[in-house]
Amino acid sequence: MNPNAYLILDDGSIWPGKWFGATPPEAENLESEVSGFSGELIFNTGMTGYHEILTDPSYTGQIVLFTYPHIGNYGDDDKWSEVGPENPGRVKTVKAGGLVVRVFYDGPVPEGRQKLDDFLKENGICGISDVDTRGLTLKLRNEGSRNAVIVRADVISQLSPEFAKVQDFVRAIPKMAGLNLTGEVGTGKLEIFNENGAPHVALLDCGVKMNIIRELNARGCRISVLPSDSRVEDVLELKPDALLLSNGPGDPEPLEGPAAIAKELMGKLPLWGICLGHQILARAAGGSTYKMSFGHHGLNHPVRDEKTGRVFVTSQNHGFAVDENSLPEGLAVRFRNANDGSIEGLENKEMKLLCVQHHPEASPGPVDSSWVFDAFLETLNETLTSSPANPGKQG
Repeated sequence: MNPNAYLILDDGSIWPGKWFGATPPEAENLESEVSGFSGELIFNTGMTGYHEILTDPSYTGQIVLFTYPHIGNYGDDDKWSEVGPENPGRVKTVKAGGLVVRVFYDGPVPEGRQKLDDFLKENGICGISDVDTRGLTLKLRNEGSRNAVIVRADVISQLSPEFAKVQDFVRAIPKMAGLNLTGEVGTGKLEIFNENGAPHVALLDCGVKMNIIRELNARGCRISVLPSDSRVEDVLELKPDALLLSNGPGDPEPLEGPAAIAKELMGKLPLWGICLGHQILARAAGGSTYKMSFGHHGLNHPVRDEKTGRVFVTSQNHGFAVDENSLPEGLAVRFRNANDGSIEGLENKEMKLLCVQHHPEASPGPVDSSWVFDAFLETLNETLTSSPANPGKQG
């Protein structure tokens, strides 16, 4: 291989490859370039779904490394995009900060779809292929996620002046721990979906995936999507039947506004949470969160329902988790990761609180846990049933 681009990590390691999509910056032009080539490098184990992953607001500030070696063969379609209500036209918007693959496919795609190369160019996002993704994944598993940058250069070595510039740049990238990224995603105004539907769900948008709205809409709900910087008065003014705190990027710890809303409404209104929303609810109840070493990013994570013993396969994307030792009395662990035992969901029946760390809306991924949306709605009744309304339901 004749490399024309490099993925450079904050520990100084250099991973050669070939760029595709938007042209990566040269080392001397890093400071003048816009984003689309740098961020926290994480690996995703999904075999499919690269379009949904790239457009998922939760991946803001992250370069996605795919462990599956062959990416791009089925193209891109606007209908799959996960960008939320901040983009009412649902036009293509890539949220991830870059893409790393082993083999990049640049051949024909089905009629009506766009080639991945063109999709990334249109969105100003760099990709790099021919990378030793197996070796890089093992490095991240052993050492944890690292900040990285994709650069274009003819020759680069650890002794060159260009390398020193790159290192200065990548080491200045903010660490994900302590980072509030909700200002870069989410709606800036009230958005209403299915206006005549019921029940009425207020959704605090910290970077919501569009499929969450689709799932609620499919169940007849009216959804009022609020900006993440809303006040508790804004929520109450809508007179909703329940409040859902959405997924999103970054660290839950600095999100004092959403946590304050959840704390004020706890016990007064049914509260639901997904991913980041789950973490915010745990913190609002008095718990704490921590940064995981390399997180969970993929479509095949087994989760056990501690109430029924049932195990189902889930889609996941998170780099933070709830600390079980910090949980206050009354907040029970409802779901647990069957691989590492980490918390995948919490419940308090009296307060009508239910939240999950995984993504029941999937997209991409399995639909085993789509029943969680039915369980959310069941909290509007007097009690939360001990098992899904239809545990065999798929989709």
